[in-house]
Amino acid sequence: MSVTPSSYSVTIRLYTRPDFAVVGTVATSIAASGGIVTAIDVAESRHDRLVVDVTCSARDADHSEQLVKVVEGLDGITVHKVSDRTFLLHLGGKIEVASKVPLKNRDDLSMAYTPGVGRVCMALAEHPEDIPKLTIKGNAVAVVTDGSAVLGLGNIGPGASLPVTEGKAALFKRFANIDAWPICLDTQDVDEIVRTVELIAPGFGGINLEDIAAPRCFEIERRLRASLDIPVFHDDQHGTAIVVLAALTNALRVVGKAVNDVRVVVSGAGAAGSAIVDLLLAGGVGDVVVWDREGLLSRDDSTLPPAKAALAGRTNASCLRGELRDGLAGSDVFIGVSGPGVLKAEWIADMADQPIVFALANPDPEVDPVEASKYAAVVASGRSDYPNQINNVLAFPGVFRGLLDARASEITPAMLLRAAYAIAATVTDEELHASFIIPSVFNPAVPKAVAEAIKGPEVVKI
Repeated sequence: MSVTPSSYSVTIRLYTRPDFAVVGTVATSIAASGGIVTAIDVAESRHDRLVVDVTCSARDADHSEQLVKVVEGLDGITVHKVSDRTFLLHLGGKIEVASKVPLKNRDDLSMAYTPGVGRVCMALAEHPEDIPKLTIKGNAVAVVTDGSAVLGLGNIGPGASLPVTEGKAALFKRFANIDAWPICLDTQDVDEIVRTVELIAPGFGGINLEDIAAPRCFEIERRLRASLDIPVFHDDQHGTAIVVLAALTNALRVVGKAVNDVRVVVSGAGAAGSAIVDLLLAGGVGDVVVWDREGLLSRDDSTLPPAKAALAGRTNASCLRGELRDGLAGSDVFIGVSGPGVLKAEWIADMADQPIVFALANPDPEVDPVEASKYAAVVASGRSDYPNQINNVLAFPGVFRGLLDARASEITPAMLLRAAYAIAATVTDEELHASFIIPSVFNPAVPKAVAEAIKGPEVVKI
């Protein structure tokens, strides 16, 4: 398994004799043990010793401990302490509140707060339509979770979910200059969640639902969209769907197939899978089959739970039954949003010519991307250490930038389609190939293009 530089990055502070050759020995030993040395800093130099910080990346926690033991075993080396750089980054949280106006004297205070602020309050009471213009509401998003489906970690609760919602807020700021706030609710009751979000909604221009388990997330989103006059967006559903459709649009360009001619098998009928199916159908894919723990979902199966029965009702027109491999035979595209190892690489050989495989379970995909590439024409995953990472960061900052700028009251399926095609279009014909079907998350053109697409009136396909 390859090392992802940011996966398990540790800094080892060591003491050694004042001999810089020892530092080279440390770096060589770490590399020989499968680690990657990313930085070496001399923190202190004295006549009797050196204090050196060696930063290195490992595959996982066990591997990082192994690297530390290797360093400890070197002659003349004393390990003083080991710091996990990911935990250091989270110390004190990742976001803060900062004032946008000067508060240096009484005159500043009199305008920013009392008495001047009273005039603004009264003006807004008379003209509430100006609230987004004269307050943070026009640039504020609530990132709301109940901690029930956090990443791939499951139901770990609201407190443990806070690093994720904080991170989401940081991404909003970095990629779209949006002020987002983590709202972690200590309840998993649908009525309580809906009512709480309704009560806090006046302070926000949009609601981003995050890491809420299916099927509860469907009802929460539906009810909030009906009751609020600001857009409600469940990123695990619609953000994923947008980026998947963008990537599929370009993957089909690579293999020379038309979207309405392909058959797609989706592995996973949860929040992401359901939203992907809906957007694929809206985008013109005519033949979609869904596989989940019950097998291939079919409308003639009366034993399916309600949410999956509804999904079966709009897919699998041929009423195929069986397991994942049965559905894959002759299909053009596999999209996995389920769990690790459900797809055997050799099954891809049963698919149609030039198959496309998106194995998006994270951190461990449905099939090893390297193995999948032996059979598939295009492979994508949710991981950053392989080409074609399907990452929601490509979608949600620009989506909300467009919604806030347009003072939108809702988000529509047409907006989702426009966002997907805008992301796809940022990859030029010169850039497009099997290992580059989706732009980098650091491409500044992406959030701008998505924001403009959200505001635009037309769906423009490429």
